Amino acid sequence: MTTVARTRAELSAIRSDWAALGESVAVVMTMGALHAGHAELIRQARTRDERVIVTDFLNPLQFAPGEDLDKYPRTFAADLELCSAGGVDLLFAPGPSEVYPQGDPIVRVAAGPVGDVLEGKSRPGHFDGVLTVVAKLLHITAPHRAYFGQKDAQQLWLITRMVRDLDIPVDVVEVATVRDADGLALSSRNIYLVEADRADALALHEALEAGASAATNGASAVVSAAEARLAASGVKSDYVSLVDPEDFTVLDQPGEALLLVAAHVGSTRLIDNVRLSVGGRQK
Repeated sequence: MTTVARTRAELSAIRSDWAALGESVAVVMTMGALHAGHAELIRQARTRDERVIVTDFLNPLQFAPGEDLDKYPRTFAADLELCSAGGVDLLFAPGPSEVYPQGDPIVRVAAGPVGDVLEGKSRPGHFDGVLTVVAKLLHITAPHRAYFGQKDAQQLWLITRMVRDLDIPVDVVEVATVRDADGLALSSRNIYLVEADRADALALHEALEAGASAATNGASAVVSAAEARLAASGVKSDYVSLVDPEDFTVLDQPGEALLLVAAHVGSTRLIDNVRLSVGGRQK
């Protein structure tokens, strides 16, 4: 049975009991609307840690005016059910005033240059909001390990770098993207897709596959193949980019790479990525 904590004090009391027992603690951070991808993060955490915390907090700092904060899916009862089925010990579901008791924080974590490209260029300030709340929740939950998915590759890179640069005592664990049988990456925003959009959304995965198939022909061929597949689908492409996974700079030569795509499918914006070797086989 998963315990629900709404306040820092409730969480701290439970967390202190675990600390007294010397138990290892994992955290899986979410904005709610949990799905099988979150369940896999929880499963991975359960295999390594004695206690698992899931945070369920819709962070207003990472939404720009006009984005989907107001309509973002809120499914707390279903989220709690998924957590209970996955063996989560504690679901921390605070309100904004609990996380930001002084209102919007004046001091925030800056994402730096990597926060200004790709998703950061499309959503200015987004990653500053993400890193600020992740840093706060890491301090509040005090885990030994934090589990994040590969689908949000730029976010994962920035969180990993923040933890290293700011000496936050936690291990960041990367978990592979979970997909539907047809290849669509799972996302809480998939709930917005109507039936016709659901079929069109497959273009992102197909673009990644097309790019990966062209990897032996060089970096430009990878991007061209992915762009062509998106263009043929009719979805509105936001970006297609091949980057060095070590620093997110554009890759234009052979080597290990991340191919990232973002597109609008109907009214829904989706992202996806794949790791590959330019000049070699897909990993």
